[in-house]
Amino acid sequence: AVRVLFVDDHKVMRQGLIQLIGNQPDIEVVGEAADGLEAVAKANQLRPNVIVMDVSMPVMDGIEATRRIKAAMPEVSIIGLSMHEDEDIFRSMRNAGAAAFMRKTASTAELLKAIYKASGKLDSVDLS
Repeated sequence: AVRVLFVDDHKVMRQGLIQLIGNQPDIEVVGEAADGLEAVAKANQLRPNVIVMDVSMPVMDGIEATRRIKAAMPEVSIIGLSMHEDEDIFRSMRNAGAAAFMRKTASTAELLKAIYKASGKLDSVDLS
């Protein structure tokens, strides 16, 4: 199963994502974090395959958290998530090491596809 960590400062958003994604085949939600600093700690502790990371958060933003996690655990794939369609944010997340970047308005199917793709399991899962 793909081990997924959800990071967002809005609890409702995290719980919604966990509800939508957690019951999918081959996905195990291993945890959640409310800011970038907590994300770094949880990534070290829980060793997820994929992290769905909000960009704009207090304490430490998703860009810095992505940079730190990728430096310590290059094998972890990170999907940046933002409500803003901003090329600078997209570029910053990419430069920090994110494998993909999505808007929060993306569909569940799009997010699922990104998670499976980031984990290298896209070909083995039927999304129809």
